[in-house]
Parts: sequence; structure tokens; C-alpha cells
Amino acid sequence: MNFWNWISPCLRVSVVIVALLALAGCDAERRKSDAELGLNPQQAEGRKLYDNYCDRCHEPYSSRGKKGPSLKGVFKKQYLSISGLPANDERMTDIVKNGRAKMEGFRQVVTDQQIQDLLAYLHTL
Repeated sequence: MNFWNWISPCLRVSVVIVALLALAGCDAERRKSDAELGLNPQQAEGRKLYDNYCDRCHEPYSSRGKKGPSLKGVFKKQYLSISGLPANDERMTDIVKNGRAKMEGFRQVVTDQQIQDLLAYLHTL
């Protein structure tokens, strides 16, 4: 007798659901706290800004992109991946304020200090 024929249909569905949930959970990683990431207060503030404004389009810790490019290691490279522009604070400040290509600018939304906080966080990625 086949195992699937032996168990009840309700139990079969339960087994399949549990298996699917286990597989789905394999890709998910628990979000690390600011302390676990070793963020100082300025970087932690920058992370909050990133979560509010950037995360919807840019992955912080993965090379997998969303609508925009991943920002993982953005300052570890000499040039930005898509535009080829220098990967430095000045260029990133300009992009955050004025936008670029499909990205809207945030000049009217964030202060200069908030941009500095965001840059401090981006340097940790």
C-alpha cells in the first residue's frame, strides 16, 4: 500500500502545507538588530531612514535587486553599478536629493543631517 493512500486527505494537505512553509522559510533571514550590526547612533538613524524611504526599491544586504539596484557594498566599489558614477558621499548625496533616472529625489523630504545619517548607514552595507 502506498503511503499517500494510507493517510487521510486532511493529513495529506497538512503535510504539504508544512513542507511548503518549511521551504519558504529557508530563504527568509531574521532581521538583525542595530546592536547585532554594530551600528552607532548616527548609523541607526540612517537605517530608520533607509527603511522608510529606500528599502521599498533597494535591497540593503542582498545582491538581489528590487525595482532599483541593491545597495549592498555600494561604497566598497569605486563606481556605482548602473550609472558608472563615482561611489562617494558627494555623488550619493546628489542622488538622494535630486533623484536619478527612475528614482525620485528626496530634497523636500529629508534634511541635510538626515542625508548624512543615511550615508553613515550606507557605508555599513
